[in-house]
Formats: sequence, structure tokens, C-alpha cells
Amino acid sequence: MRVLYLHLRAVTVAALLATATLVAPLAQSQEPVDLDAVYRIKEEGLQRSQVMDTLSHLTDVYGSRLTNSPQIRAAAAWAQTRLTEWGLHNVRQETWGPFGRGWSNERLVAHVVLPTPYPVVGFPRAWTPGTDGPVTADVVMAVIEHADEFGKWSGKLRGKIVLAARPSAVRAHFQAPGRRYTEGELAEMEQQPVTAARATPYTPPTGGQFIRDRMRFFTREGVVAVLEPGSGRGDHGSVLVTGPSPNRDPKEPPTAPHILLATEHYGRIARTVERNVPVRMELDVRNRFHDETLDAFNVVAEIPGTDKAADIVMLGAHFDSWHSGTGATDNAAGSAAMMEAMRILKSAGLKMRRTVRLALWTGEEQGLLGSREYVRQQFGDRDTMALKPAHANLSVYFNMDNGTGAIRGVYLQGNEAVRPIFSAWLEPFRSVGMTTLTIRNTGSTDHVPFDDIGLPGFQFIQDPIEYGTHSHHSSMDLYERVQSEDLMKNATIIASFVYHAANRESLLPRKPLPQPRKR
Repeated sequence: MRVLYLHLRAVTVAALLATATLVAPLAQSQEPVDLDAVYRIKEEGLQRSQVMDTLSHLTDVYGSRLTNSPQIRAAAAWAQTRLTEWGLHNVRQETWGPFGRGWSNERLVAHVVLPTPYPVVGFPRAWTPGTDGPVTADVVMAVIEHADEFGKWSGKLRGKIVLAARPSAVRAHFQAPGRRYTEGELAEMEQQPVTAARATPYTPPTGGQFIRDRMRFFTREGVVAVLEPGSGRGDHGSVLVTGPSPNRDPKEPPTAPHILLATEHYGRIARTVERNVPVRMELDVRNRFHDETLDAFNVVAEIPGTDKAADIVMLGAHFDSWHSGTGATDNAAGSAAMMEAMRILKSAGLKMRRTVRLALWTGEEQGLLGSREYVRQQFGDRDTMALKPAHANLSVYFNMDNGTGAIRGVYLQGNEAVRPIFSAWLEPFRSVGMTTLTIRNTGSTDHVPFDDIGLPGFQFIQDPIEYGTHSHHSSMDLYERVQSEDLMKNATIIASFVYHAANRESLLPRKPLPQPRKR
């Protein structure tokens, strides 16, 4: 193995394999970069990539992957077989739970039959029941926004299909929903924000509990189904289907079927009803609950290390998704990239001193459940900060969960000590757009449980593309929304970061341990 400190030699595998000359940060840090390994990683990841084939299996064949559904269990079995074929070790499912019952949708047909017949696009909300066969019923609008309005509708809704929201405005897209970060935005991101403390404004208690109470009211009243628009970002033909997850506990009483419609279709129905024109709809919704097990799992696989095998470098992504699309950008893209990074490292024949461990999490969409439970089982209790021996042996966890966009850098999570290290590691990838390190935190995904307990856990900065606009969490979250070149680059970058973390002399530096939450 040849280690260089001050500059990179040019390579000519392909245009995307070109490397840049190392600049001041690497010279200052003296962090070693193994350029021969980088060359082999780039060659494998950019010329012989299998990442889109993996993505197609996870989405086209096995999507969607709602936690504890038959689809995610089939996807996990396929992934375990593929990882084993690639030569990874200790490929397994690690059970955690209880999560609650599984759920799947097998059929949804929605038609307006009066005053003019037309089909309607929609998707059931997860963990709600079906209609127990085809049913035709009148549509009424019953918008209830406060608990004191329940009495107004008592006794008036039995046998009706209820529109529970006013129609949503749909705005034209005057700018493309997909975009990349500009150089100015990346430069601004590098600045550490300073925010003065402010009083938290009062928020009335009308959130999730009121929504659950309203659904229980509709159910007691005997409605056929509750319809709402897949509004907000879910317009222009896509339907945004997430939200509360009732009935995961088999002991909970059933609710009425709850269906989200394309915003434009919902608006047509609602405006017709508002004009006192009778509307009748036919619904046939077949949902199935799966109570065979209430536990969920994470998929884990390893490449054993050599002289420092007791130390661990981890990489991962959440494997689960919502169910209206096939979970392509959220987050088959991350899962496929992390699987591909493991394939690259194995296929390139690179030896690593530390054990490299892949984790594909479930339950992320319900609150980072799989990764939180893994950290609790393996590394310690965040509330008490009672740590387990393995806490001392984890060098780093790398996560990918911001869609299909190309990696542009890393969120340092307030850990300045890793800046010179990552500065050196990103130099060979400036030619593919990775240039930025920001001290800022980013949350809401599976590196957070690691960071919370004082372990180095990092999420990559990615171009937004359509994340948070057109595809994320919607019925348009399909294979076609993933950018193949971006995903190839991402898997290659991640493989290089993992390789260097696994072979550096010491573990990555850590921030001070947080204080216990409970005393």
C-alpha cells in the first residue's frame, strides 16, 4: 500500500476518475490518503457499478417497504442473499421491537359515479382498514377543525363518504422542482450559524391527538370512508401519503378507512359538493393486517478487519419507506448506495484493519426506531448515559438519507476535530463536486442516535434534486426519479471514506459525551 501526503497523481480511467492536486488543508493536516486504493475504488464504483440494478430490485420488485410488511421482509431476504453472494460475512437480521402489526394494501379502486363518472387517484393511509368489498355511497363534506364541532355532525354521517378537509390550492411550478446547490449556497452552508435564544411561541394543543379523536368520531358515526387531499407538496399528480399510523397495536379498535386523493381530484369532488350537486362514489379498498409478528428487524452485514478487527466502522441507511410509491429516493437510493459501497470494497480486494459493518434500518419513518434500538442494544442508554463496552470501539457511522442527489460534502455535527481528516479524504472527489464541510448539524435521520450518545455519526450533504418537493414521501417516489450518475458517485465516495476510516491508525475523534437526560 502506498500512502501519499501532499499531492495526488493524475489517473485516466475515465473523465469521472480524474483527481485534483491536493491543496493546503491536506498539507496542513498530514492526514494520509491512500491514492492507490482511491483509484481502485473509483474504477470499481464508476465503471462496474451495480447500484442501479440493486435499486431496481428494491423498488420495482420489492417496493414499497413499509416496516413489518410482507414487502420489506421479502426485500430484506433478497438483500441478504445479494450481500452473501458478494462475499460479505455475518449477514443477518437483528430483531428489535415490539414495533406493532404489519400492514399492506392489495387493492384500491375509486370512482365517482355521479354526476359524471370518472376515476380518482388515491392511496389509503397506512394501518387503516379497507371497505370489506365494493361500496357505493353519497359524498358529504364534514370539515371538523375543533372538538366542539363534533356535535354539529352527530347522527348525520352514517353510510356516507366524508370529505374531511377543504380543497387545497395548487400552485403552478414557475421554477423547476429539481435543483442542485449553487456554489454560493455551499459557501453559505460552511458558515457556522449563531442564533440568539428566543422564547418558544405557544402552540394550541390541536395536533395529533385531535386528529385521532376526529377519526374515532367518524368511525363511531359509521362513515364508509374518510377522504382528504394529498396536499402540500403532494400536487401536480403526486399524492403525499404519510402521517399518523393508527392500529399498529392489534388491541386498538379499528377505524374507518382513510384515503388520501390526488389534490386535483379531491378538489373537483369537493367543489361539486359545495355547489350542492349530489356526488356518489364507488370504493373498493382491500387492506390487510399482518399479526404474525409484532417485531421488526435491521439487516446487518460485515467485512471482517485484520489487526484492528475489534474496532468497527459503520455505514447505513434506512431500508423502510412509505407505501404510495416504491420508496426510491426515500430511501432505496441510500440503501442501494450503502450496499454498493460494501460491494466496491469487497470487489476491489481492499484489506481493512477495522471491521466494516453495514446496517439497513427499519422503522425510520416512524421515528428512527430501528437505529435507536440498535444503538441502545449495542452502545448504551442515551437517557442514563450508561455505556456498553462496544461504545469504545466504534470509530464512525456514515449515513445516507437525503434522496438521489450527488454528495457535495459532510455535515460535521459540531465536531471540528474531524474537519482536517475529512478535508484530506474529500480531495480526490473535488472533481465530482464534493467540496464542502459544514460544522452544522442535520437531523431527522439515522445518524442522530449515534451522535446523541457521543459517537461520531455523520450525514452527507446532497444536492436536493426533488427531495422535499416532487418525489419525497409521495406516489412519485419511483425508480425514474433517481439520478444514476449521482448514485454511482455517492457509493464511490462513501466506499473511500469507509476505507480510510477503517485503516487510519486511531479512531476518529469524538465530541465530549453528553450529559444524561435522566438522573
